[in-house]
Amino acid sequence: MAPGQPSQKLRLGAAIYVGGGGGVLSNTLLTFACVLWCRILIIWAISSWFRRGPSTPDPSAPAGAPRLPSRNLFPKDTLMDLYVYISENEVFSDFNNTESLFWFQRDLIYGDWTTGEAGDGCYEHYLELDTPEGTQRNGSLYIHVYFTKSGFHPDPKRKGQYRRLATVHASRMLNKFKRRKFLKTKNLLTGATEADPEMIKRAESHGPVEIISHWHPNLTINMVDDHTAWVKGSVPPPLDQHVKFDAVSGDYYPIVYFNDYWNLQKDYYPINETLKKLPLRLTYCPLSLWRWQLYAAQSARSPWNFLGEDAYEQSDEDQDSVKVALLETNPYLLGLTIVVSIVHSIFEFLAFKNDIQFWNSRQSLEGLSVRSIIFGVFQSLVVLLYILDNETNFVVQVSVFIGLLIDFWKITKVMDVRMDWENRIAGVIPRLIFKDKSTYVESSTKIYDDMAFKYLSWILYPLFGCYAVYSLIYVEHKGWYSWVLSMLYGFLLTFGFITMTPQLFINYKMKSVAHLPWRMLTYKALNTFIDDLFAFVIRMPMMYRIGCLRDDVVFFIYLYQRWIYRVDPNRVNEFGTSGLHHSEENLAQVAAEDTTPAHTVWTTSATQPVQTLPTGDWDCPRLFRC
Repeated sequence: MAPGQPSQKLRLGAAIYVGGGGGVLSNTLLTFACVLWCRILIIWAISSWFRRGPSTPDPSAPAGAPRLPSRNLFPKDTLMDLYVYISENEVFSDFNNTESLFWFQRDLIYGDWTTGEAGDGCYEHYLELDTPEGTQRNGSLYIHVYFTKSGFHPDPKRKGQYRRLATVHASRMLNKFKRRKFLKTKNLLTGATEADPEMIKRAESHGPVEIISHWHPNLTINMVDDHTAWVKGSVPPPLDQHVKFDAVSGDYYPIVYFNDYWNLQKDYYPINETLKKLPLRLTYCPLSLWRWQLYAAQSARSPWNFLGEDAYEQSDEDQDSVKVALLETNPYLLGLTIVVSIVHSIFEFLAFKNDIQFWNSRQSLEGLSVRSIIFGVFQSLVVLLYILDNETNFVVQVSVFIGLLIDFWKITKVMDVRMDWENRIAGVIPRLIFKDKSTYVESSTKIYDDMAFKYLSWILYPLFGCYAVYSLIYVEHKGWYSWVLSMLYGFLLTFGFITMTPQLFINYKMKSVAHLPWRMLTYKALNTFIDDLFAFVIRMPMMYRIGCLRDDVVFFIYLYQRWIYRVDPNRVNEFGTSGLHHSEENLAQVAAEDTTPAHTVWTTSATQPVQTLPTGDWDCPRLFRC
């Protein structure tokens, strides 16, 4: 990674709300929850199919007969031989080449779980391969696995020793092609870089993106212990990719599954001219049907199949986070993490829902900081441009984009926006006219809002200047555009929480907090507390842990203001009435109901009287309502 480029955790920290450190962990939990629940849904769909049983035969089939269930060509306890060949060819036929035979294991028992070195039915074989020249030059290397009934051979040319229904074949590519992206960063003032000179040369010759073959030394060959009466054409995906039927008999071959689920992406290493040996450890193990369903569902990529190869690589990285959590996390803590992720997602949805409802029904802007809303749009725009420039996780990109659309929508609620068709830009594009709403201008809120941002500028501008100089001198960047984005993003991530303080100042001046969206703030605060909890559970830098506490401090100040600025029924609201005045009117009206008929209001036609019920008990003035 080039100096100055954000780590993966930092990239995941591009949050919808940039006010504090909690956004880093919030999006990490969001990505974890999305990947985990996507896999759970796939597993649930497959399990539902098994509970439902085979589908009903279609009587309108061309053959005119129902599809019959098939059977496994290898009955349980069948004696088998295992042949493993390694070749550069995708289609293998060189059975007489003894150098291609990597492993031969005699007398395996299909469905046996008691034999083997550890008494679990597993066998292992390790060998270091000479790296073929073609593989060193970014070529492919394939593994060809054959299971034959005892006494048979996989070579079709051996008459009398080969039988089609007694031979199971499966193959796959051993190496994996991955994209290596080189970010050409440098110090914008001096032009110097700390990147490896060899990497710079490769970037100049191969371009910024290079496809490189990678190797992992471990692979497990599983034979699924399954005798389900599968029906051809009714096997649910993704299992249908592995169940192979014989075209003549209609029965299916034993399922051979190459299991590399626990091979983490970080353990792959590139294959090049300097790598002379390729270590390979193969393990043969039986596999139950249920565990095979889990592995097949986890390996499915269907939710992202429309996003291209970049999304596939991001999906692999997301799966790695789930695998590491399963391997390294205490089971109780892992269960707690799943539960908290669900609760976190629910609170995010409730905060979103109440935020929309609050601004959609808001009629008066008195007591609300409009400038903070406008600055929030700027924050979200910077974050979106930054994560697009750094090619962050797709889930985070979508969440930030949705947050930006909501912030733009809020602008239409806090300001009067109209199109000026007369004064066009360059005579073509109409101008957008923004004007403060009357409820904001005519109240003292605008004065307090301007005053708060004036005081805030005395702090933000010096900090912004210092941070910009530091980023320009000590951090490498791809260019001036990237410097502007990374500098703005880093500044907002570090000091963005300060922009929450103008609302505190307005509350202090108005001696009221009744105008705030308390439901939305409460749900966001609960999510922040969850982030705080896991910031000390998940391995994270201390600065991030400290950053997670900043939002809490601001919210506790909000709570303190809510406590000291309680609702006063004697206080006069913006309509010139108070709670005491309304209470007296209600008492008089209730007393009048015993002696006078209900009050009537006449329509404009003066022909249809409409009865109205007396006003209910007064709650509190609208502006100061809890």
